[in-house]
Amino acid sequence: MRVTQSMLTANSMRNLSSSYGRMGQLQDQLATGKKITKPSDDPVVAMKGMFYRSNLTGIEQYKRNLSELYLWMENSESGIDQANQGLQRVRELTLQGKNGTLSPEDRKAVAVEIEQIKNDLVSVAETKVAGRYIFHGTDVGNSPIKDGKPADGSAPQVADNLGSNAIDAYPVEVSQGVSLKANVNPSKVFNQKLFDTVHNIQKALESGDVSALDGELGELDSVMSTLSAERSELGARYNRLEMVDDRLSQQEVTANRILSDNEDADIERVITDLKTQESVHRAALSVGARIIQPTLMDFLR
Repeated sequence: MRVTQSMLTANSMRNLSSSYGRMGQLQDQLATGKKITKPSDDPVVAMKGMFYRSNLTGIEQYKRNLSELYLWMENSESGIDQANQGLQRVRELTLQGKNGTLSPEDRKAVAVEIEQIKNDLVSVAETKVAGRYIFHGTDVGNSPIKDGKPADGSAPQVADNLGSNAIDAYPVEVSQGVSLKANVNPSKVFNQKLFDTVHNIQKALESGDVSALDGELGELDSVMSTLSAERSELGARYNRLEMVDDRLSQQEVTANRILSDNEDADIERVITDLKTQESVHRAALSVGARIIQPTLMDFLR
């Protein structure tokens, strides 16, 4: 086969263009820190990267869900603790009110303090987090208290659906197919029995009916026991939440490492390859210049 000057020129230009392409690819890797800049560079890396990134996105979403759970549980625990302190104070005042040495005016003064505690319990029951009532199960848009301070002087009335199983659990997904309950059982915390008991103690002290305090004291102990049990259950779920958080943090680290191994370029190797390619390219330019150098003037000398 006869090799012409035009063939030498074309081959030289094609090889130089290919060399420029390899240098451009290495420079892109160096600038972006990634092995590929488009799926066609390496379809396998691109496909795996989509899968790994989807997995990492899912983990990040679950961690955001954990933040919501922490917010609900910590506010719930704070509300239950405040309610428990209030009920404990009511119990102390009830025992004080049973003292036969108190005058009617003293008992009325004690009743006034209990009324303030009752109003505070209503405020705690209506606690909102991010615009949602946390003590009303899944019915987060409505207050668990129907009538906080009735005009007829009766006890505060809770919502009609407070004891319904339909609003019991407010689940939040923390991993694939696994959900944790964010709220406390509304029927076991700020229920009608709690407000009726505190209200009856207040009225007994106002009327001087000391004999009624014995029965109400037993009801108060029952309410406090139920509240403590629900607080313990909340604490157990909080401990599990922390374990899930630790596991997701480990999964996030692993997912980031796998994604990095798949997509991130080895910068030291890229720099070495780039310097090598530059040397090869300079050599190709030098050889090409010698091949294309002869002209008609060179033959006429």
